[in-house]
Amino acid sequence: MDRRKGMVFPLGAAVMEDGVNFSIAVDGGKKCDLLLYRKGEAEPFEVMRLEEMPEQGNIRSVFVADRELNGCEYNYCVDGKVVTDPYARAVNGKEKWGKSNMVRGMIWNEEYDWEGDVPLHIGCHEVVAYSIHVRGFTKHSSSKVKHKGTFGGVQEKIPYLVELGINQIQCMPVYEFEENGRYTNYWGYGPAYCFAPKASYSANGNPQRELKDMVKACHKEGIEVVLEMPFTDGMPHRMISDCIRYYKMEYHVDGFIVNPFCVPFKELRRDPLLARTKILKKQDDFQNVMRRFLKGDEGMVEGVMWWQRHISEEEGIFNYITNHTGFTLHDLVSYDRKHNEANGEKNQDGPDYNYSWNCGAEGPSRKKAVTELRKNQIRNAFLLLLMAQGTPCILAGDEFHNSQKGNNNVYCQDNETGWLNWSKLSKEPWLFQYVKELIAFRKEHPVLHCEHELMGIDKMSSGVPDISYHGEAAWQVPSEVSSRQLGVYYYGETMGDVSCFAAYNMHWLKHSFALPALKKGKKWYLAVSTKDGVLKEEKLLKNQREAFLNERTIAIFVGR
Repeated sequence: MDRRKGMVFPLGAAVMEDGVNFSIAVDGGKKCDLLLYRKGEAEPFEVMRLEEMPEQGNIRSVFVADRELNGCEYNYCVDGKVVTDPYARAVNGKEKWGKSNMVRGMIWNEEYDWEGDVPLHIGCHEVVAYSIHVRGFTKHSSSKVKHKGTFGGVQEKIPYLVELGINQIQCMPVYEFEENGRYTNYWGYGPAYCFAPKASYSANGNPQRELKDMVKACHKEGIEVVLEMPFTDGMPHRMISDCIRYYKMEYHVDGFIVNPFCVPFKELRRDPLLARTKILKKQDDFQNVMRRFLKGDEGMVEGVMWWQRHISEEEGIFNYITNHTGFTLHDLVSYDRKHNEANGEKNQDGPDYNYSWNCGAEGPSRKKAVTELRKNQIRNAFLLLLMAQGTPCILAGDEFHNSQKGNNNVYCQDNETGWLNWSKLSKEPWLFQYVKELIAFRKEHPVLHCEHELMGIDKMSSGVPDISYHGEAAWQVPSEVSSRQLGVYYYGETMGDVSCFAAYNMHWLKHSFALPALKKGKKWYLAVSTKDGVLKEEKLLKNQREAFLNERTIAIFVGR
C-alpha cells in the first residue's frame, strides 16, 4: 500500500480525498504498528510500523493513500498489546448491548444531508429542559415505539415532547462506553470511546447517521440536544476539548454537560468555536434547598428567595429538583430512605441524604390521606421548579409518576427499574396535563423567565422594584427560622408583562399573605394553584389585600 508521512493532527483516522491519515499518541520508546482489517476478518490484511519522529513528540502518524479504506477496521499494536484508537469516530464489535466481539475502530466517512440544519441557540431563560437516558427512555414495552432503546426511539417520542412544552433534551452518555463489568454500567460513566456514538443505541446499524437524524428531527421541532459528557478523571484536556468540538461540528449538538472537576470548564466556555454552545455543569444547591422547603424544613426561606430569582447562565448551572442520581419525584414523596438492595452492594451505594419525605408511609400505600398528600407535594415540586428563574430541567417520567421503587442509584439497573414505565401516563394523565399547563403558563409570562437576573431595584422609577418579598405583612420578608412561607412579587411592567404574585406556604398550617397594592384600575386574580393547576378562567379575588392559603399550598396571582 502507498504510505506517506502523516499529519500530526487531527488525531484519529481522518478520511481525506485520496486516502486516510492515522495519528495516535504513544509513549516514547514503545513499538507501534497500525493494523488494518477487512470488516469482520480475524487477521489484518496490512501491518504498518509507525516510527517515532523527533519533531512529532509522542505522536505517531502515517498517511495511507488508498481510497478503498472507508468501512475497513483498524487497531494499533503497542508493545505487543492490541489497543483500539481512543479517537476512533466509529467502533465495531459492540453492536449488541452487553456484548463485545473483536472491538476495533472503523474508518468512517459518510456524506450526510443536514438540510440546512444548524444549532438552535435558544436563550437559556427560554429553555425548559428534559433529562433522558436514551436506552431507558423507550426500552420498556409500554413505550409503544418501534425502535425501543435507541436514538430512533427518542425521535419517535418527539411529538410527546413538543406537546409537553419541552425545547431541550439532555441525554446521558451516548458515546461508546463499556456496559459490562462487575455491575452493569447502565448509565455510561467510566472508560469509553468518546468520539464514537454508541452502536447499540442504533436501530439501523449506523449510529452516526441515526444520532444525526435524531438531532436534525429535534431541531425541526424547536428542541435543542444537549449531551452529558462526564469523561474520566485524568483524560487529557486536549482530548476533551477535541471531543466536544467534534460533536458540535459533526453532530450539530447544542450543548454539553461536563464534570468541572475533570474538564477545563472555563477554557471550554471561552473557546471561540464553542461560542453560543451551552457548556453546563450540575450543581445540587437548587435541588437541596427546594427539597427541604417542600417537605417543611425550617430556615429555608432565604435560600428559596435566592434560587427563585437567581439566573446562573454565566455559571453554566440549570435548576432541577430530581436528577438521575437520587430519587425520582414520585419516590421523593414516597420514601424516607433509599432501597438499593437490588444493586448488590448491601444498600451502601447511592446518596444517604435525599431530603425526602414519605408523607406518612414508606413506599406504596393505599391510604387516601397519604396518596393525596403525595400528589399535592408532587404538584408543589413542579411549581417550585417551573416558577423559578433560570433554566428548569425535568427528569423524564416525573410528569407521569415514574418510580424506581425507592432505588436512588439505578446505575446498574438495565431493566424495568431503570426504564421509564409509560403505562403510568395513561393511568393518571392528570399530572402530565398539569405539568404541560404550568410550562405553557411560564412561557406566557416573560416576568417568570427573565433574560437577566431580577435585582430587587426600581428600574422604571415607578416606586416598585422588579422583585420583592412579602409575608403576612406586605413588604416584610418572613425570614424567621421557623418560617415556611414566602410571597414573591414580580413587577410585570419591567418586562412588558402583567405583575405576578407567587405565594408559597410549605407549612402544615394555613397562612395569610398580604397582597401588594396594584396600580389604579388593576386587580388580583388567582391564575394557578397547587390543587387546580392553571385555571381555565382566572378567578377575581374578593379580598384584594389578603390571600389565605391552605397548608402545603402554592398559588400564583396575576394583576390585570
